[in-house]
Amino acid sequence: MTLIKITKMHGCGNDFVFMDYDEFQKTKMSLESLSSKVCDRHFGIGADGLIIPFPYDGEDADLAWEYYNSDGTPAQMCGNGMRCFARYVYDKGLVNKKSFAVKTRAGIIKPQIIENELIKVNMGAPILEDERIPFKGERKIDNFVINPISMGNPHCVIFTDENTMNMAQTYGPKLEKHQYFPEKTNVEFVKIISESEIEMSVYERGCGITLACGTGACASVVACVLNNLTENIVKVNLPGGVVNVEWQGSSDNRNENVYLIGPAQYSFNAEYML
Repeated sequence: MTLIKITKMHGCGNDFVFMDYDEFQKTKMSLESLSSKVCDRHFGIGADGLIIPFPYDGEDADLAWEYYNSDGTPAQMCGNGMRCFARYVYDKGLVNKKSFAVKTRAGIIKPQIIENELIKVNMGAPILEDERIPFKGERKIDNFVINPISMGNPHCVIFTDENTMNMAQTYGPKLEKHQYFPEKTNVEFVKIISESEIEMSVYERGCGITLACGTGACASVVACVLNNLTENIVKVNLPGGVVNVEWQGSSDNRNENVYLIGPAQYSFNAEYML
């Protein structure tokens, strides 16, 4: 048995187990096995994902991270996780500035600690080319018109007037694994409230239903703007809370960066017996 120090955090209810790099090395486990074990809500700590800060000696970032879903699969990015990560590494003294760069599987991501538990993350520009999402198919699945977008990880955004959570629970599992998405996909159901506000529920790739998805909120707002449904700054209501997304792009200018602003909160610190 090995005793491991962990921290539990969440962003709008999207929850994560954090473990320092030295603690991870003590486990002598693969990230795949470790994440599925600690994230299990019945036999482990319980979380949507495992996040570990990694040392990084490149000049383009201050440090790196590894993010693994609760099913043991790696993910390129996680917006809520990145906000929590930013607060965690700053509070731990792993970085000594409030704006810094993180190496991820999706590239370099730049979070900024603002105030009152709010973190602003430069999520980079959305990826809209089919081969880079990746996406192989038509813009319609069954009766759904879909909007395939990547924010470093693939998303399938669907607009609806129905209850978004019911839609995500009913159709998310099938769409996540649809053949049009060779690496599977996150699935967002979005209801337009006004030109500056939407509601979104999500079925996350590798997690299932979660209370929030930061990259999903970003992808949803990009889809809203491209379909002329909202303005460029949008309040996104999630089952677990509220985030704000800003994208100054358009159908003629798709290379603008997306900014995600939302909370990052601690749940508890603990010691866990592996």
